[in-house]
Amino acid sequence: MYSSETVQTISTNERYARCIEASKRVRWEIDRDIIRGRRFDPMQKFMPDGLTMAPKFTTLSEGERRFVSQIQGRTYASVFGLAERFVNAKVLEVSRDHWFGDQTALEALVRFSDEELKHQALFRRIESLIDEVLPPGYDFVADANEVSKAVLQKSTWAVLGLTLDIELFTQLHYRQSIESDESLSPLFRDVFLYHWKEESQHAILDELEWVRHDTMIDAAERDSAVDDLIDLVNAVDEILVAQASGDARYFAETCGRKVTAGERRAIEATFLEAYRWTYIHSGAEHRRFSNVLSAMVSETQGTRIQNALKALH
Repeated sequence: MYSSETVQTISTNERYARCIEASKRVRWEIDRDIIRGRRFDPMQKFMPDGLTMAPKFTTLSEGERRFVSQIQGRTYASVFGLAERFVNAKVLEVSRDHWFGDQTALEALVRFSDEELKHQALFRRIESLIDEVLPPGYDFVADANEVSKAVLQKSTWAVLGLTLDIELFTQLHYRQSIESDESLSPLFRDVFLYHWKEESQHAILDELEWVRHDTMIDAAERDSAVDDLIDLVNAVDEILVAQASGDARYFAETCGRKVTAGERRAIEATFLEAYRWTYIHSGAEHRRFSNVLSAMVSETQGTRIQNALKALH
């Protein structure tokens, strides 16, 4: 759905209008289109190997790798439940600029907000359904409200940049999920599909708002905002480091066999590698993100951002 070539040839107003048209066309409901009375099957993977990095869990059996994918699926639901909260708050905030102006842009952003609220509800449902089939003891380390409050203390420029990273990596997640893999849960595959359908429009809207906001700040504010974006990425990484540790602990305590200290450290390191790819690098390395960012920042600022990302490997 997201085509940079098409995007570059149409007017800004038309881009907002096309997002409205697409929003109406792909509109879905959680129970009618995704859940459909289904439950998760513990004999199926929840996340595709391209995101879980399953082959790198070299000491685990096939069944244990499946369990890892289920743990990561639960974390996926929790991470998005968190991210959608601050994204929605920022979308509502920037929509104020259009209240008495471009009503097409306003409608597009109101739809964006409505869909983000629905996505939060979706991921709460998914987390609850996963809870039914996984052993007790799982813990998500971050509080969605507290993290969102901290994120929103940063500059709008930085928050919109982080948001575009998130919106774009959902597209890669969808592509990973449709790879031929009969062991992947059909229910989770539908989560990727339907989430992608609406996030494709959100990526375009977020880009429009990020670029629009960039024209409203001066060079010094932009330079400070670059530091804010780096701070946000590092804050996300801190959450991922803690979650990888918690998920490795949970695996070790519930997998049904003794896990040595050395093996647990290796499992934790692979969890972290997978999470950094899934929630940071897969969006930051997206061509569209690079193009939009490089058009706004100086070479020196771009290097600062790239060096910060490289440190998270």
